[in-house]
Amino acid sequence: MSSGKVFTGILAGFAAGAVLGILFAPDKGTETRRKIAEKSTDFADTVKGKVNEYADVISEKYDTVKQKVSGLASEGKDLLNQAKGNNAMKADIRDTMNS
Repeated sequence: MSSGKVFTGILAGFAAGAVLGILFAPDKGTETRRKIAEKSTDFADTVKGKVNEYADVISEKYDTVKQKVSGLASEGKDLLNQAKGNNAMKADIRDTMNS
């Protein structure tokens, strides 16, 4: 199971437990609504924090992959230039030998 699914399950369980706990508590309606609003705000803050963490991780991985791809592209260009140089050298040698 991926960590994203586990995290989502934990957050859903937390939210359901908090809502059910508040709804079954023996408080007045206004107090219950206030508690629900507070829990909702806390939950939203938690989700925002986790989303920001995942975004940072994804951004770091993207930068790493981008650097690797850039390095591989540079190496490929260098190899291509070397091959072109070798082909030109072979052509010069053939011309010299045929003369």
